[in-house]
Amino acid sequence: MPGYYHSVPSGQITGPHRFVRWENSYNVTSVKGVKPVRRKTAKQTKDAPKSIDEYLAGVPEPARSTLNKIRATIRSAVPPEATEVISYRIPAFKYKGMLVWFGAFSDHCSLFPGPGIMEAFKDELKRYPIAKGTIQFPLDKPLPATLLKRIVKARVAANEKKKSQ
Repeated sequence: MPGYYHSVPSGQITGPHRFVRWENSYNVTSVKGVKPVRRKTAKQTKDAPKSIDEYLAGVPEPARSTLNKIRATIRSAVPPEATEVISYRIPAFKYKGMLVWFGAFSDHCSLFPGPGIMEAFKDELKRYPIAKGTIQFPLDKPLPATLLKRIVKARVAANEKKKSQ
């Protein structure tokens, strides 16, 4: 079925677009010659934290204390060459690639070690809500240090193996 022009309320889609009906759904494609409006990335916004300290300064208690403990535990498990960075607007550690991310949310804190590691630790993570690549834990209770160190060391080993290939 050929596409047709359709206008939508302001704020949903900007500029003229062509809507193409395909099996009960609509695919939006830009009209040739019209540049779409680009949203700013996290790096371009003024309110994005520039360091882990800056991120943690904006986190209320008890999550701030929990994340400080997580940060210290991760720091003790990574090689000295590992760096702290902000990635996807949350704190992360980098060593021969990204290792882990962590952050605070309204009702929990999360550790993001990636999906490959989750399978290896699934028995020890049974008491935590998990999703693909994500471990959630209470705002006031960090993951056990021994478990966290083992997860981080597994990520370090995976990154070293990946870089040596």
